[in-house]
Amino acid sequence: MALEGFKRRVLGSIGLLKGKRKVDEDTVKELSKSLRRALLEADFNVRQAKELTERIERRLLEEEPRPGIRLETHAMNLIYSELVRILGSPREIRPHNQTVLMVGLYGQGKTTTTAKLAEWWRKKHSAKVAVIEADVHRPGAYQQLSQMLDGTGIEVYGEPESSEAAKIVRKGLKQVGTADVVIIDTAGRDSLDGDLKEELLEIAEVANASERFLVIDAQVGQAAGPMASTFHELVGVTGTIVTKLDGTARGGGALSAVSTTGAPIVFVGEGEKIGDFEKFESDRFISRLLGMGDIKGLIDLAPDDLDEQEAMRLTQRLMSGRFTLTDMYAQMEMMSKIGTLDKVLSHLPDTMFGGMGNMSVGQKRQMQSNLERFRVIMDSMTQEEKDEPLLLKSSRIRRIAHGSGCSEKDVKELLAQWNKSKKMMRGIRGDRKMRRQMQSMMGIDDELGLG
Repeated sequence: MALEGFKRRVLGSIGLLKGKRKVDEDTVKELSKSLRRALLEADFNVRQAKELTERIERRLLEEEPRPGIRLETHAMNLIYSELVRILGSPREIRPHNQTVLMVGLYGQGKTTTTAKLAEWWRKKHSAKVAVIEADVHRPGAYQQLSQMLDGTGIEVYGEPESSEAAKIVRKGLKQVGTADVVIIDTAGRDSLDGDLKEELLEIAEVANASERFLVIDAQVGQAAGPMASTFHELVGVTGTIVTKLDGTARGGGALSAVSTTGAPIVFVGEGEKIGDFEKFESDRFISRLLGMGDIKGLIDLAPDDLDEQEAMRLTQRLMSGRFTLTDMYAQMEMMSKIGTLDKVLSHLPDTMFGGMGNMSVGQKRQMQSNLERFRVIMDSMTQEEKDEPLLLKSSRIRRIAHGSGCSEKDVKELLAQWNKSKKMMRGIRGDRKMRRQMQSMMGIDDELGLG
């Protein structure tokens, strides 16, 4: 996810408390200075960074950690709670009976976000969703939206030849207005000039929308605040959607700046796929950002066609210490349905699975590439070989390498990874605390005989 550098700097700041039994003023001030530097480098608002670090500094000196809690964990919990406080509570969005107006400047990802939002509403709330394309200035806007929503069952209304946006909205509402949710995409400009203001005001009057969402690219940083305020004055923005949050170090600026306006963040977009979109909940977002995990968010990522019984069966096998190449293959198949390795790991606590969440972006990409190659290799194995990996000696390895178009070294690398994973699973079985954590996450009872 975005802001990886921020997480490393926060952990580095907290590391100043390592091995200490009690806090002292000098260490706390050093931690505060280091943390403020991390916030500013992530483009958080200067005033907010100062306020946040001063509150953490005060709380570290005044509040005693709970019995049994290390100072580092106590500091992390304080940082977490203060970041959540700054970003604010999530806004509840009604699942039905909504007309949504999408606004924003040119190049912010508005049309793509419109498609993502429509699909989110359809998938999460089983709502009948329709979209009106009212961008009459950008050639291909209607075609782009139609293509993105092709096969979803979401109706797209538009008049590519028309130049009158308000009339398109009026006709569109007559045609698709009976849908549970109607989303209206509008044109963007390089700036809020007179023509754009006039057109938006006219559309807003016709639409009489229950929600008015401003779409902002995360790279605009702290400029997101004034932009949100300007649009808010124009059409009464009820929420902000921050896009492209996966590719910028300035995301902190957009997040913190928008949170100070009357237009709280309601959704965030990461990635290019239509499913790379989620409802913004500050507590879950900050938990992932700081490497504390977000298991509920990981469950939300699971697609409709994921076999939950098979997922549960596989989890029980892994936790019981049995782990074959067949299980490893099923694990990879399941992961590929949920998303990339990076996305999956961003939802797990960093300490899980040998600290895999702490891998660099380059390491994660390399591992993703390895996993894809491993699946090709396993496709060249017999079922017996996948069930009994110890059968794989030199002659079989040569055959599998030839059949998969890989080298014998690649096959041996797969077997080494399987051995490593197997040992890791055995380690989880022997670690009562970790096993309880996984059982809680997956809703597994001790009665299943895993302990």
